[in-house]
Amino acid sequence: MYVIRLADGTLRVPQSLSSDDGRLIGNAYVEVSPGDPDYDRWLAESLTEEEFALRRRRWLEENDELEREFLAFKAEQEG
Repeated sequence: MYVIRLADGTLRVPQSLSSDDGRLIGNAYVEVSPGDPDYDRWLAESLTEEEFALRRRRWLEENDELEREFLAFKAEQEG
């Protein structure tokens, strides 16, 4: 998950919630506004919505070799 920078400067920061025994309950985004104490920390690694869409599109279009490697690894583990 990526930190997304919205047009108004607000950041959407991924956050995971887990149970006391460490099991994942869910993933979500929390909004961090300019002036928030953690804002500058997240700003440096944030992507605009357009940059995020481009990365997602490239990942979907260019991951064929990685997918083949994963499926071969998975078959090896099952066999």
